[in-house]
Amino acid sequence: MTTIQRIHPLFIWKMINDKRIRGQPMIGFDYSAEAELFPTRDWKSRRQSFGYRRFAHAADAVRFAIEELPPEFLLGAHLEVDEKRYNGQEIRRLYESMDYPLVRRGAA
Repeated sequence: MTTIQRIHPLFIWKMINDKRIRGQPMIGFDYSAEAELFPTRDWKSRRQSFGYRRFAHAADAVRFAIEELPPEFLLGAHLEVDEKRYNGQEIRRLYESMDYPLVRRGAA
């Protein structure tokens, strides 16, 4: 039987904010495509969670995920664009990519 180890949230947060991934282009990603942002399924928090959201443009979904969501909600969330899923770390990479079309305001 395999044991699943629990990863400390701070370690995950550091992975998401790894400066080595910043500014790299996300080849083939369409920021103008429709996007869906899904919340984490098992996040247990006293803070208000967010629900499913649909966006006309993926750039707006990425902006919302990074700038509006508390960081702990990004960890379990995923973005779906053109039938491809992106986890929290990939959403961060999309936001920090040199191809990102919107003005960055800063993370929540």
